[in-house]
Amino acid sequence: HVQLVESGGGSVQAGGSLKLSCVASESISSWCEKDWYRQTPGKERELVSTIRKDGSTTYADSVKGRFAISRDDAKNAWYLQMNSLTIDDTGVYYCAACGTAYQGQGTQVTVS
Repeated sequence: HVQLVESGGGSVQAGGSLKLSCVASESISSWCEKDWYRQTPGKERELVSTIRKDGSTTYADSVKGRFAISRDDAKNAWYLQMNSLTIDDTGVYYCAACGTAYQGQGTQVTVS
């Protein structure tokens, strides 16, 4: 049973940066898309970013130009570099793979 574990969340002032990591307990097919979602207060869960096998990426409009997703298949990991954070980025961030076949438990990001 593959488990995903997120880390890197925390509290930061507006304008600051955080880097989230997601590590899988086992290898996940490189064909699977790797995603980051977030659940922000009062809003539905949002797909923040996706990275695919070919390295292509997509981002929610709200984070374009500020966030960057990357992956390291050798480490069964993918990452979300978050810059220029705003209060609206506050929420719980989840990593996922293969659609929602695999999901982590989430890491809290608080921007003040």
